[in-house]
Amino acid sequence: MQKVIGVTPDRFWGPRSIAAVQLYLRSFMPSPNPWPTQDWRALTAFYGLPGDLSRHEQIYVSGLGVCYLGKPVKSITVHKRVAASLLSILTDIAASPHAAILRQYAGVYNNRLMRGGTSPSLHARAAAIDLAPGANGNLVHWPTRATMPLDVMVVFARHGWLSAGAFWQRDSMHFQATR
Repeated sequence: MQKVIGVTPDRFWGPRSIAAVQLYLRSFMPSPNPWPTQDWRALTAFYGLPGDLSRHEQIYVSGLGVCYLGKPVKSITVHKRVAASLLSILTDIAASPHAAILRQYAGVYNNRLMRGGTSPSLHARAAAIDLAPGANGNLVHWPTRATMPLDVMVVFARHGWLSAGAFWQRDSMHFQATR
């Protein structure tokens, strides 16, 4: 079996295969990664408090094929620190063989707690996006059941964003600007 970046994958989807995919995605990430770690202090220092609308702006996505519930999306509210990165990511996906995934946009800003948790979601800071939730929901295991393409995860990784599917093996609709 071939090694991927120094890790020999399992012959099934197991810990070594997961590690290989994570190393593969990290190999695309910028160094240094521009995003904060996932702890409360780092997130607050970088993004401010959850729900702080003064730090948000609109990115205009008309023409990229972004749709919400079947209706075209003209603009998306995002944290101003992720605006250029997310627009570039969406533009790259729109030009890829996976452009149809943008027709399944499910949101960025939502001032709420993490599902099943007590901490604010990265959506509360407008620094996370959900795509194609139907097949890639919160409890759907990636890659055995979820369908998020690895190529889409690579586009996000090139901008330093984490893919929940690859790094938590579930919720593969979710991408966040953290490291």
